[in-house]
Amino acid sequence: MKSIEGGLDGRGLKVSLVASRFNQTVVERLVEGARRALRQHGVEENDIQLVWVPGSLEIPVAIAELIEQGQPDAVVALGAVIRGETPHFEYVSDTLSRGIAALVTRRVPIGFGVLTVNSVAQADERSGGKLGNKGYEAAQTALEMISVLRQLRQGRE
Repeated sequence: MKSIEGGLDGRGLKVSLVASRFNQTVVERLVEGARRALRQHGVEENDIQLVWVPGSLEIPVAIAELIEQGQPDAVVALGAVIRGETPHFEYVSDTLSRGIAALVTRRVPIGFGVLTVNSVAQADERSGGKLGNKGYEAAQTALEMISVLRQLRQGRE
C-alpha cells in the first residue's frame, strides 16, 4: 500500500495569516503561536504576511483575495468568536465556517485557527493556555497540507 503523509518543512514557502481584530487580545496570542510554528519549521520572517481584518466574518473575504492574487502557498485563518447572550455567535460561526469551506475548492491549504468558544476562559486556554495554542496548530496543519498536496500533484505528472 502506498501511503502519502505530509511533512512540516516550511523552507521557501510563503504563508499569509489572516487575523480578526475583534477579541484582539486572544487573537494576538494565536498570531504569535502561528508565527512561532512557521518560523520553527523554516518559513522565513519575510515570507510571512499578516493581514488584519475587522472581524471574523471578514476573514474569508481577505483569504479569497489573497488566493486570487496567487500570493501564498497557504493561509492561516485566526480569530476568536466567543458566545454571548444573543444568537449572534451561531450566525458568525456558521457564516465564517461556510465561507472558509467554500474556499477549499481553490486548492490552497487553509489552516483553521478560529476559536469558537463559550467563554473568554476557554479562549485563553486555547490561545496559549493549558490546551495549547490553536494558532500554532493551524499553522502546522497548513504546512502539512502543502506537503500532502505537492505529493498528490507529483503523482499526476
